[in-house]
Amino acid sequence: MGEQNIQRQRCEVWTRVMGYHRPMSHFNIGKKSEFISRTAFTESVSTSNSCFCEEYSK
Repeated sequence: MGEQNIQRQRCEVWTRVMGYHRPMSHFNIGKKSEFISRTAFTESVSTSNSCFCEEYSK
């Protein structure tokens, strides 16, 4: 195969900080470290609260 002329474009990562969306490239070293240490979570449906809601919705 011949040589391909592939151009890459830098991907800018933005995040919400203190109510504003900002690019990570503008963060200081401490804020970058804080962003990397963040953990993502998914909210699960609780079955224990369903009886509580049924009791008080009457």
